[in-house]
Amino acid sequence: MGIMDFLTFKSFISTEALIVFYYLGALILPICIWLLLTWLTQKYELLNSAYKGGKEIIWKSLDRKQKTKLIIFFVIAFLFMELFWRMLFEFLIAYMQMRDALLQI
Repeated sequence: MGIMDFLTFKSFISTEALIVFYYLGALILPICIWLLLTWLTQKYELLNSAYKGGKEIIWKSLDRKQKTKLIIFFVIAFLFMELFWRMLFEFLIAYMQMRDALLQI
C-alpha cells in the first residue's frame, strides 16, 4: 500500500494517527488558539480596544452572581466541546476496529 492508496481512500488512516490528532486537538489546539488571540490583540490596536471595551462593558453590567454564572457557563461549554471531541475520535477508532474485524472474517 502506497501513498496513492491512501490518497484514493483505498486504505484508511491508522488508529495511532487518530490518537495523535485527538491529542493535538484536545490539548495543543486550545493553547494555540489562546496564544494566537493574545498575540492578535497585542499586535492590532483595533482588536485590542474592541476586546477591552467589550469586556469592560459586559463585566461592569454584571453583578458577582452573574459573573460567576458566566464563567461556569464557559467552563462547562469548554468541557462539553472536549467531551464531543473525545466521542468523535472514539467513534472513528471503533469504526476502524470494526472494519478490521470484518475484513478478517
